[in-house]
Amino acid sequence: MSRRIKRMNPKPRERDERKEARPFKARSAKPAGLRPGGKPGAKPPRFASERVERRAPKAEPEKAAPAKPVEALLPTKVQTVKVTADENNMRVDRFLEAHFPGLSFSHIQRVVRKGELRVDGKRVDSKDRLEEGQSVRIPPLKLDTPKAPNPQSEAAQKTLAALKEMTIYEDDDVLVLNKPAGLAVQGGSGMTRHIDQMLEVMRDSKGQKPRLVHRIDRETSGCLLVAKTRFAASHLTGAFRSRSARKTYWALVPGLPKPKQGRISTFLAKEESEDDTIMRIAQHGDEGASHAVTYYAVVETAGNKLTWVSLKPVTGRTHQLRAHMEHIGHPIVGDPKYFNIENWQLPGGLQNRLHLLARRIVIPHPRGGFIDATAPLPQHMQQSWNLLGLDASRFDPIENAPEE
Repeated sequence: MSRRIKRMNPKPRERDERKEARPFKARSAKPAGLRPGGKPGAKPPRFASERVERRAPKAEPEKAAPAKPVEALLPTKVQTVKVTADENNMRVDRFLEAHFPGLSFSHIQRVVRKGELRVDGKRVDSKDRLEEGQSVRIPPLKLDTPKAPNPQSEAAQKTLAALKEMTIYEDDDVLVLNKPAGLAVQGGSGMTRHIDQMLEVMRDSKGQKPRLVHRIDRETSGCLLVAKTRFAASHLTGAFRSRSARKTYWALVPGLPKPKQGRISTFLAKEESEDDTIMRIAQHGDEGASHAVTYYAVVETAGNKLTWVSLKPVTGRTHQLRAHMEHIGHPIVGDPKYFNIENWQLPGGLQNRLHLLARRIVIPHPRGGFIDATAPLPQHMQQSWNLLGLDASRFDPIENAPEE
């Protein structure tokens, strides 16, 4: 025995008070047909035989005008969703937005306010934070009909290609970029292009954008760690706070540091002027002063003129390596802020650019094991290494430096 399904007209769409998380394409409504031999609006015949018998004469039927697209609302069923590790500490309203991009802000607020949404069987507020493993009971919802996403613009495709070109390590949680010298990590005054802005093209289907975990200076090239998920961002930033991340930098400096391996321990404070900001050596207790520790080791020398040093920062202060090498009398070649040796001439063929590379990063992976990424010498440093006869494959003595 067949059942007749009663067709219900969709209810009017509720007004969105917040922009949708992603674009959608409206579903076109089918134009209402005219029953042959009947009145406008009459029901169509139920059986194919009736349609054949009542077919109109061979006269050319008039073409129906195209119908205007309408917004349909799709109902869902009651469902229970477990909070994942990546969603730990996420607000309730953000959780719903992430799972249901077509859900309006007013609808979210209503189901939460009425207590229709429950977390582990209890009522919650839209701003409450969720914990991994909790069960979220989601009531029936009315969602906008999904629309096909718009294709990426040519500019977005070029940005995505540029990021892929920089990538030296990637998995589902983590991205390590080889940031080129001259490209800023984050925006600033007059900054139109930077890594944080470029990452916008990598937003996923839930609207999540990869997150920066740390920073390196604009003129410094090399390893830059990016978290692709909330879960990874939480673990990686925790690794930096606990100093579980090991970073190695390469630099070219004038003269020969003595001793050849050492520890630099100072306090640094920011000194700002109208035109510039630098870090100065400060005393314990000075306003804004922070303790900074760096280990250094001589890798190879080019006569007595220039030295290739390897650096391991224990702390992560602004301009720490640059300020510390200037402090011991060996500022980094090409540094526009801290290189202040009078009457010093740059050897012919070397470019007057900052010779500092974030060579390697080793950090615990959020899901076990370690991430170990290495960046090659940038073009201007490779040119200097070639001219000075330095061998980039030499053993790096900084590996033996303490981890404190």
